[in-house]
Amino acid sequence: MKGRALRRRTLILGLGSALAGCTVGPNYHRPAPAEAPAAQFKELSGWTQAAPADAAPKGDWWTDLGDPLLNQLEPQVRVSNQTVRADYANYQEALAIVGEANATLFPTLGVSGSATRARSTLSTGNGTSVASVGNQFSVQGSASWTPDIWGKVRRQIESDVAAAQSSEATLANATLSAQVTLATTVIDLRVADANIALLKQTVAAYDDYLRVVASSVQTGYKLYTPLDEATARTQLQTAQSSLLNAGIARAQYVHAIAVLVGKNPEDLDIPASTTLPTLPNVPVGVPSALLQRRPDIAAAERTMAAQNAAIGVAVAAYYPDISLSGLIGTSASAIGDLFKAATSTWSLGANATETLIDFGARKSAVAQARAAYNAAVANYRQTVLSAFQSVEDNLVSLNVLAKQATVLDAAIGEAKHASDLARDEYQVGTVDYTAVANAKLSEIGTRQTALSVAQDRLIAAVQLIGNLGGGWSADDLHNARHLSPAKAPNGTN
Repeated sequence: MKGRALRRRTLILGLGSALAGCTVGPNYHRPAPAEAPAAQFKELSGWTQAAPADAAPKGDWWTDLGDPLLNQLEPQVRVSNQTVRADYANYQEALAIVGEANATLFPTLGVSGSATRARSTLSTGNGTSVASVGNQFSVQGSASWTPDIWGKVRRQIESDVAAAQSSEATLANATLSAQVTLATTVIDLRVADANIALLKQTVAAYDDYLRVVASSVQTGYKLYTPLDEATARTQLQTAQSSLLNAGIARAQYVHAIAVLVGKNPEDLDIPASTTLPTLPNVPVGVPSALLQRRPDIAAAERTMAAQNAAIGVAVAAYYPDISLSGLIGTSASAIGDLFKAATSTWSLGANATETLIDFGARKSAVAQARAAYNAAVANYRQTVLSAFQSVEDNLVSLNVLAKQATVLDAAIGEAKHASDLARDEYQVGTVDYTAVANAKLSEIGTRQTALSVAQDRLIAAVQLIGNLGGGWSADDLHNARHLSPAKAPNGTN
């Protein structure tokens, strides 16, 4: 008995060694980007970096904008946004595929039992027969196993794990994208409210002008003519129309915000506020950091790893499939005799299959897998280049818009000064009210231009945070081989 147990142990160890030492197909090494990342971003010159560097947005990055509405709604994106929920479901599916692939590494065990009662008739040879009724009971246990000698299953698991991590990174990217969209939409809403306030000032200015002109015409002064009155009335009505039209954009922003947080548009009401979010300082870092910080780059890189492992799966088709099977059981006419040594049965078996001629099918499958890998490499490199471009675009926008905002701040001061002078001169009678109205409208127009620039700066800053990964890191990816769907991060069910 000891010798037999030793032989079994030796066989198991030998199979384990064979499994550990043979995995066909190429091992994965991350390809370099098409172009080596530069030492720093080209448009970084002139950009005021946040200090210290560890102040980079992490997690709830939107809190740096200082808007209570964002602080309230942004956490709901991860839980309630339907696009994010769809990507989360895809991630759960990928995890389940990993679990299914893992199971194929182990034997399949089964058990079966049966009980029959039958009547049989035996001939005695002299024209008579004897009938008998008997019972038959059996219990059998079976095991089958296809050892992964060539590494086909392990390559498939490797591919599935990388695909699950790619799905997890895609989930992170979808979440970040929805959060950035929500932040920019809230910015648009705040700007719309501020613009409505300026349009109300415009309407008030035209209304004052019309009142002065109409009073002059009615009293017979020749300072203004009926044509001036008609023109002033047209200007007022045009401004009123613009004010009404601005309400459409505001309502659409509220509706968009509701959908982003998974609500019906009619279920969300946001009070007006002309206070704009605070412009955040964003530490940019070096270009090479994007390879670690952007979830879309991580998703593309993990897709490369999955496609590389798929080559090994295709190559393994050239090698024979070997399977082992075993059965042990017992059969008796009485239940009490089932587990006696005399009624036991057993069997062991092995099977091997190999394709000799397939007219190039396996060769084509390997070529297909390699082509898919090359496509994944190209997609990864393009994703990296697009990431660099996005950050450079945001930096140049922020640089130029900052200078433009400085000029407009000075212009607003001058326009307000001119408006005050015009009103003072009107009160002493040196100019008519047209000068007052024109100066006020010029000031309002300058403020509207400055408001538009402020909007562009805020959106560019938020997009820069998103294009830098929003504080995410590839280190956040889980080992999908040991993570069940129930433990997956997101908080949805």
